[in-house]
Amino acid sequence: MSVMDAIDVIKPQAPRAASGVEKPSLIGLSREEMGAALREKGVGEKQIKMRVSQLWNWIYVRGVSDFDHMTNVAKDMREMLKQHFTIERPEIVEEQVSNDGTRKWLLRFPARGAGRPVEIEAVYIPEEGRGTLCLSSQVGCTLTCSFCHTGTQRLVRNLTAEEILSQLLLARDRLGDFPDREAPQGTIMPAEGRKVSNIVMMGMGEPLYNFDAVKRALLIATDGDGLSLSRRRVTLSTSGVVPEIFRTGEEIGVMLAISLHAVRDDLRDILVPINKKYPLKELIEACRTYPGLSNARRITFEYVMLKDVNDSLEDAKGLIKLLKGVPAKINLIPFNPWPGTNYQCSDWEQIEKFADFINSAGYASPIRTPRGRDILAACGQLKSESERMRKTERLAFEAMMIANHGADTDQQV
Repeated sequence: MSVMDAIDVIKPQAPRAASGVEKPSLIGLSREEMGAALREKGVGEKQIKMRVSQLWNWIYVRGVSDFDHMTNVAKDMREMLKQHFTIERPEIVEEQVSNDGTRKWLLRFPARGAGRPVEIEAVYIPEEGRGTLCLSSQVGCTLTCSFCHTGTQRLVRNLTAEEILSQLLLARDRLGDFPDREAPQGTIMPAEGRKVSNIVMMGMGEPLYNFDAVKRALLIATDGDGLSLSRRRVTLSTSGVVPEIFRTGEEIGVMLAISLHAVRDDLRDILVPINKKYPLKELIEACRTYPGLSNARRITFEYVMLKDVNDSLEDAKGLIKLLKGVPAKINLIPFNPWPGTNYQCSDWEQIEKFADFINSAGYASPIRTPRGRDILAACGQLKSESERMRKTERLAFEAMMIANHGADTDQQV
């Protein structure tokens, strides 16, 4: 089977008609903000709490994207909502489905103010026991990590809380993960339970450089009366924005992942340039004091395996020394090349030796399973449409996929 035969590219949905007026979205608002928005449009004070409760349930429990589907809301109220607000999903520019069930969406958000429409990618990875959705937090990235394809495009802007949440809502739409919805025929998904059970903030961008919007989105995603995802099934990955790490645990309370990739400052300065601002000593200290850290709530350290760069047994020894006393899991990521990169993936034998050494020191060190390799759905390889390779080039390159997040947490959704 050829690479082109192995994937299914689904016809994108039609673009939404331009109305000339940008309506604010109710998605991403707190209950207080939603109430204030209704109050401003003339909804009586005695009705505010009830109306907010209705809207919250329809948007986040029932998953509707059209006010007309809110059957227990009075018709005049629905007309007012349609006139002043929106709950629409972003436009799907392209949806690709790998032969292993991994799905990747290229999504377009409308222009904001004097800006222009922007595009981001989100990825869904189904496994037997869970379904993981990888969300983007920015359009582009500022970090320029030398091994990362996403880092080769400039930062366009931060995503709003609405745009982050909309990726989750759209994925649940497409997978039939809301009540009374059916999944597309042939969709690969977890054997039981929710189709989207886990979230990882590992798509385009550095989440902690968009802290407020990410916080707002994740608090709504984990709200017990709405989308109701367990905080132990939400992982935020950072390249090391040290001042925001403690706030992440204190104010959001989700699982933490660190894009580490090197155990020496001189090498990490090259691989992950933010290290020049927040060196390893500061980063590891921030991890040690992460709120809620315990053996049951370990930090995941991401480590991409680069041949003759960071894959020696000396590096493995340095990793054990660096993380001493930190409850941790170490994800070893076989590097997949992309056009223009000067790095190569470590030999498989060397990866296994590295993993064996880490395991023998008492740390779980799974080797990340390649997923979605035929649709370039890999961590660090997500790019907007205007920045991506031609499709024929993209599909010729392998890509690994996000896995092994939440595997050691409770099974409660």
